[in-house]
Amino acid sequence: MQIKKDLACAYQILAKLKLADHTYTHLSSRPAGADYYYIHPFGLRFEEVTEDNLLKVSLDGQILEGNEYQYNETGYIIHSSIYKARADLNSAIHIHTVPTVAVSCMKAGLMPISQWALHFYGQVSYHDYNSLALDNQAHGSVLARDLGDKKVMFLRNHGIITCGKTMPEAFFYCYHLELACQTQVAALSTGAELIIPNAETCIQANHDLLNFEKDLGQRDWQAWIRFLEKAQGKNRQS
Repeated sequence: MQIKKDLACAYQILAKLKLADHTYTHLSSRPAGADYYYIHPFGLRFEEVTEDNLLKVSLDGQILEGNEYQYNETGYIIHSSIYKARADLNSAIHIHTVPTVAVSCMKAGLMPISQWALHFYGQVSYHDYNSLALDNQAHGSVLARDLGDKKVMFLRNHGIITCGKTMPEAFFYCYHLELACQTQVAALSTGAELIIPNAETCIQANHDLLNFEKDLGQRDWQAWIRFLEKAQGKNRQS
């Protein structure tokens, strides 16, 4: 199944890019509009995830297929709440890297100071930190509410969630958001006065960047697959 294959590849690519956080973050995908999704078993590192060991989970957090190591309540609440609320979304990536967590802590949030960041101008929502997502009513429903109609959300003091109609789209946002956050942290660390484009330019740039190609993320995704295949080939030879 292509959905499972792409999901497993996304885990593997993030591992190669060193954007995983040991066993503490997660990705998911589902067939368009399905009442279930695929996610990795809690306890695996991203490089250990394969198409064969993915779990099939209902939107109520019930394991339908596969063997879990430990029930991943936070993961199931986060992904299930998104899919229940948004029929248009079929993939979600939740990561916490040092740059994304750093920006999530900043009161100003993501600043439009790089072209990477301009992908998200006016397109980002924020969710206030309220501990681990262990209660669907107290956490899942609020998370879905805060995501609203956006596809990208900062979890304050925690990390990010990027979503898409497909995994290539969700991955496109994840990669560019990571670079935007790296840039913001680096720029602010210099203490220099920053140049920020005016609102008109930001709006135009955002429109152009998100409409540059018809199937957003697909061209990049094919390049990521080639990157992964080459990296795996080198590993087999060594």
